[in-house]
Amino acid sequence: MQRVYLDNNATTIVDPRVKEAMDIYFCQQYGNPNSLHEFGTEVHPAMRVALDRLYAGIGASDEDDVIVTSCATESNNTVLKAIYWEVITKTPKKRILTTPVEHPSVSHVCEFLQTKGAEIVELPLNTDGIVDTSTLEAYLEPEKTALVSIMWANNETGLIFPIKELATYARSHGVLFHTDAVQAIGKVAVNVQEAPVDYLSFSAHKFHGPKGVGGLYIRKGAPFVPLLHGGEHMGGKRSGTINVAGMVGMGLAMELANEALFYEEKEVRRLRDKLEDALLAIPDTMVIGKRELRVPNTILASFRGIEGEALIWDLNRYGIAASTGSACASESLEPNPVMVAIGLDRELAHTAVRLSLSRFTTEEEIDYTIEVLTASVKRLREISSTYVKNKE
Repeated sequence: MQRVYLDNNATTIVDPRVKEAMDIYFCQQYGNPNSLHEFGTEVHPAMRVALDRLYAGIGASDEDDVIVTSCATESNNTVLKAIYWEVITKTPKKRILTTPVEHPSVSHVCEFLQTKGAEIVELPLNTDGIVDTSTLEAYLEPEKTALVSIMWANNETGLIFPIKELATYARSHGVLFHTDAVQAIGKVAVNVQEAPVDYLSFSAHKFHGPKGVGGLYIRKGAPFVPLLHGGEHMGGKRSGTINVAGMVGMGLAMELANEALFYEEKEVRRLRDKLEDALLAIPDTMVIGKRELRVPNTILASFRGIEGEALIWDLNRYGIAASTGSACASESLEPNPVMVAIGLDRELAHTAVRLSLSRFTTEEEIDYTIEVLTASVKRLREISSTYVKNKE
């Protein structure tokens, strides 16, 4: 049976070149980089190269900070809680503006901070499913707003938010801006000089790097307090022994991802559109979000009359990996929250299936998926129809 992985928004295969670059730091050059002896100091050159790649990968200035974390969840928590301690508890600015479609590592932290006195305001989405500048203009009150936190690209729909325009507007009014760029890096160009954000979160395993390592960009002068205390690692901004192998892998993975952006835009988009065209040829099927507004690899589709979980399990029987949405909420039986936020009815939101490609996805895999998925939808609808008739 053929195996096809179309859940790349959950995690990606590690690029073999990244794995090869990491291998030496497990059993050969394994010293603690904070040690003074040669076992520790011999890994410093590779760490500097990795940091250079990360800075270059997002266009960070030497005056800014890029700290290595365990994941984007840690990065998001760090920013939001730093803003709470450094701004919300010390100034009249108590408000955080965000969206109803953020990753749980943002939305759940906001819910927690609300219990501590922060005011959380979710900006409404426009008809395209994103937040535009006019909406931010209507809601932003500089004297009350501590932070705007809006994702660069949505993990379920793939819709891209206009971060450059949003961050520029927030900055012009002296309001800090954070973006969760996890689903953007490796799919679209991300540059913090062009999009003047104050904080940016990312995670290596979303762009063919290793799991368990991520990063946080902090613009020079932006308020900050460490989430973790206990040492002077990362300039005192993130305590904990540095994951050297992960850092090296993440740096190379980001460099390779940026080098592959043209391929992502042309070839991955072509394969995504081929699959999407086949899905839309199935009756009573819809895809969420205009193609031109999405990252090149993502489809969130709704198949009327079929539970999303049922279709996922049926595809899995034939070796195809897909999802009903965010892997961080995969055990929830609630309707897809992003589809609800966009304004679709709850019945449709239960039918969501996300298919996400990568630069390792092949034409043969897409052809096989089209064949299997088309047959699965037909079979499940027939089963559903028979069940309803028998019940009557």
